[in-house]
Amino acid sequence: MTSSPIIPRSIWVLGFVSLFMDVASELIHSLLPVFMVTALGASALAVGIVEGIAESTALIVKVFSGALSDWLGKRKALAVLGYGLGAASKPLFALALSVNWVLAARFMDRIGKGMRGAPRDALVADLAPAEIRGAAFGLRQSLDTVGAFLGPLLAIGLMMLWAGDFRAVFWFAAIPAVLAVLLLLFGVEEPAGSVARPRPANPIQWQTLAELRSAYWFVVVAGAVFTLARFSEAFLILRAQQQGLPDAFAPLVLVVMNVVYALSAYPAGRLADRMSHRTLLAWGLAALIAADLLLAHAQELAAVAAGVAIWGLHMGLTQGLLATMVADTAPAHLRGTAFGFFNLASGIGMLIASVLAGLLWDVFGAAVTFYAGAGFSLIALLLLIGRPSRS
Repeated sequence: MTSSPIIPRSIWVLGFVSLFMDVASELIHSLLPVFMVTALGASALAVGIVEGIAESTALIVKVFSGALSDWLGKRKALAVLGYGLGAASKPLFALALSVNWVLAARFMDRIGKGMRGAPRDALVADLAPAEIRGAAFGLRQSLDTVGAFLGPLLAIGLMMLWAGDFRAVFWFAAIPAVLAVLLLLFGVEEPAGSVARPRPANPIQWQTLAELRSAYWFVVVAGAVFTLARFSEAFLILRAQQQGLPDAFAPLVLVVMNVVYALSAYPAGRLADRMSHRTLLAWGLAALIAADLLLAHAQELAAVAAGVAIWGLHMGLTQGLLATMVADTAPAHLRGTAFGFFNLASGIGMLIASVLAGLLWDVFGAAVTFYAGAGFSLIALLLLIGRPSRS
């Protein structure tokens, strides 16, 4: 019996690159909504606009970054540029004197995220032998998740150490971000064979898109409505602050969500191998409806925590399932294009959702914002039920 090959060192390094950058990003992201509202005097609508533009930018840039890395035959250079933009954005948060400044920093950071994601994942695939490719991706994702836990926890500790000084914490975030770039630059070797690939033809042509059938476009529409139902997590943090959570402990919201997300994702993945994807996604939407209703009615921190935990369960049940549905309905040779247009629709949905959430929060209050999320979730659920069963 032959032993399976070991995971290459460069893939381990890529995992730690993801870990350090996630620590840096979550250090800032877990505090940013409260910083904008309390230190810069921003409205909920302003928070929604900033978050909507930022998150949609990352999704939309992904449409082009993977194809560009295929075209160039170079993954690492684009990944270094993407991580470099993310690192360069961190000091801008510490220097921010207005919401517009924060918007510029978030825009720069998310362009970097969108630019690096697809080339980095393609680089993992290039580096990993086929028989351990799943383990390689799992390792990178696991280390990335560790960063998602450590970032908010470190933010809490630093806020307590520095007496609630947001800007000092933001400056500190530049350290792990720079470490991530240096690790990628000097610790990852791109396989030599990646430079010899022929340049692919441009897949975004009308005759090519005609090969994507109605079942695929139905998933795109359902996914866009699904994204409308799940606005930025910044509003979870603001809801907890509204119910009395001190500024220094605001990152606990993302810690709770990510703990439940991480614990539920693997069991949900096993369920996805044994049952209808449509049924499992429906369960995820039901969880989101329950979370929205609980957050709408919350009168104390315990209820907010329960709503955030159920939100995390929703993430664990649904993340990746829509991607699987895209893959099921798209021709194999057009899956890259199919995912690109799906991300584009999701990016537009995220922008609309976050701006609408902020507007509803300012005009009608937090409860109406979460009621609206529950309403969009119900629409997505009805669309899902109306889809012909294929899995």
